[in-house]
Amino acid sequence: MPPPPLFAARYACVVKSSFPTQSFLIAGAIILALYFAVFYGIEGCRHAKGPWRVTFAASNEIPRIDVAQERLKFFATLVFVGEANTATNLPQAVIFDQPKRSIPFGRVIYEDLTQLPGVVTFDLFGHEIELLPRALIVNKREVPWNSRPSIELFATNKPATPPQPAPGWK
Repeated sequence: MPPPPLFAARYACVVKSSFPTQSFLIAGAIILALYFAVFYGIEGCRHAKGPWRVTFAASNEIPRIDVAQERLKFFATLVFVGEANTATNLPQAVIFDQPKRSIPFGRVIYEDLTQLPGVVTFDLFGHEIELLPRALIVNKREVPWNSRPSIELFATNKPATPPQPAPGWK
């Protein structure tokens, strides 16, 4: 004998209103997989070109820096003629892949490493050195990377105003 129609209607409502656990878990797993794929994809793009590598050294007690960005094939040497070398732990290579790296001499007055190689600006013995992907800027003058520059900076050709950090940057 078939069940009365009233009982069948109640049973159908209970089945239709149950929580779809399996669908919820599948949707959650897909969203989580997409999140990780997008996150690591963005991180891979940010780090694709690699960081600046700056080697602080001294030749005959004259300080110098050797700048390299291997993936972009950018290289430069800056020699600080007439300056005294105060660092004792040279040569020392510093890789600018994270903010707030300490350097053996001078100071970092600005860095933006969001998209590597990024921008790093130094105050080295009163000279402003700025590493950009498009050019090397020395004392507010642009030097193209393709010329593989070797630049001598003298104590007498420092800028009139010493380099300062950008407003609001600490």
